Amino acid sequence: MKNYAYNMMITLALLVSSQIFAQPKLNSLPSVAHTIFLDFDGHWVQSSSWNGGTRFYCQPSGMTDAQITEIFNRVSEDYRPFNINITTDSAKFLSAPLTKRMRIIITPTSAWRPGVGGISYVGSFTWGDDTPGFVFCDRLGPNNPKYVAECVTHESGHTVGLSHQSTYNSSCTLVDTYNLGTGTGEIAWAPVMGNSYYRNMTGWNNGPTPYGCTSTQDNLTIITSQNGFGYRTDDYVDIIGNTSYTLTANSFSQAGVISTTTDKDAFKFSVSQNSSFHFEANPFSISTNNEGANLDIMVQLYDASKTLIRTYNPANVMNVVFDTSLNTGTYYLLITGTGNINIGDYGSLGSYTLTGLSGALPIHDVALTGNTDKGKHSLSWNIIADEPIKTQVIEVSDDGVNFKPLYNAMVTAKNFIYSPFQTGNLYYRLKVTSVLDQTVYSNIIVLKATANVDNQYYVSTLVRDEIMINASQNYNYRLTDANGRIISSGNGIKGINKIDISNKAAGMYIIQLINNNQIKSERIIKQ
Repeated sequence: MKNYAYNMMITLALLVSSQIFAQPKLNSLPSVAHTIFLDFDGHWVQSSSWNGGTRFYCQPSGMTDAQITEIFNRVSEDYRPFNINITTDSAKFLSAPLTKRMRIIITPTSAWRPGVGGISYVGSFTWGDDTPGFVFCDRLGPNNPKYVAECVTHESGHTVGLSHQSTYNSSCTLVDTYNLGTGTGEIAWAPVMGNSYYRNMTGWNNGPTPYGCTSTQDNLTIITSQNGFGYRTDDYVDIIGNTSYTLTANSFSQAGVISTTTDKDAFKFSVSQNSSFHFEANPFSISTNNEGANLDIMVQLYDASKTLIRTYNPANVMNVVFDTSLNTGTYYLLITGTGNINIGDYGSLGSYTLTGLSGALPIHDVALTGNTDKGKHSLSWNIIADEPIKTQVIEVSDDGVNFKPLYNAMVTAKNFIYSPFQTGNLYYRLKVTSVLDQTVYSNIIVLKATANVDNQYYVSTLVRDEIMINASQNYNYRLTDANGRIISSGNGIKGINKIDISNKAAGMYIIQLINNNQIKSERIIKQ
């Protein structure tokens, strides 16, 4: 006899309503037998496990085709790593063996089970008696597709053997029975077996349950070892080399799945001439800003000798986009799931699409040189291009990997001099964009910086169209002509600032820079 009192798990409750109903027929992996059926069209329930065995009717969800499709897509992505079909087609469900199927009823018929958003029995997927689980859409938003989808995955997660995921403090005291997750924005994370309604990146977790801070639950192992199905077959080899999947030269689009925490997908491609290369790796999502994505992607680019060129793993987004320049030759891409500031890589699983485009460069070469003289860094460059240059941006980094804009140079400029306030090594590169919107980066140079803490400002004193100010802190300024008349005033922030004087006559000007501690005056000569 099943121990219902201990196996039944109840989810969080939310608010109520209903909408027009529709039931599109969708399948995520129709070739396999194991099936989770999302039942939106109403159902008579006759089960000894529910309502004391008395037959009762669950009304249709009242959700639209678009809402149902979004819910299906979200739940399918949650189960993408596994060899199981998520379906809205009752025929697919009924053709599956009894011990390989589960019905989750999405319904506003909720009065019989007050105070919850859904309900199901732990481990019921393999019972073989068609005991369903329930999601009460009238209490989730109401009919909010995000909330309903999270609840569907949560309740079906119970049926494949999972308990709740909880949060404890450093003293091992229970803080939340339902782990609320952490973070904000695109990479905000929560476990689906906790409370995942309010975070974007939701997934399977290896963490504590309500039964104690040391009672850790490994979701992935439980799912793949207790229900008769495992992970999907790996779609690409994990190692770069001759066996790596070959992508079409110059332009490609390829889909894949990261199905385990150790899965890596290796690809090979070639460029036939020195080219610009635009690349994107996008996780599955249902909207912009990677909404509904589970996979935080990391990409590594290697050359023909299998030497790592660069790792792309942006901190605050789940996709990877980059533009670079590649010489003629063979290259490799290695794709994997990664963690972020909110969570490790355990649950960073799911599907993705790669796109790449290479082409002949209108900018043939960008050569950057530099030197240090009396604390100032002097950068010079030369550009060979067939097309006019639209923008030139000097970028700086303190680690040689993560660059940020330092100065937007005029398109006619060939050099840049300033005094950095940092100490240690600084790495520089020039980002050049043509009028055809093709971007090329220069070589990277490194210069040693020794900050002059006695001087809070560095000002360009011989100028044409703009005055450049590098400040160690925020400030106010006042610009006067040779007769003392104020012609401009305002404020600036820490770092590099520019004051436009392109409409001023050639001659001498005086600028005063003011903060709480100092007033500094500099004479400016406009040519």
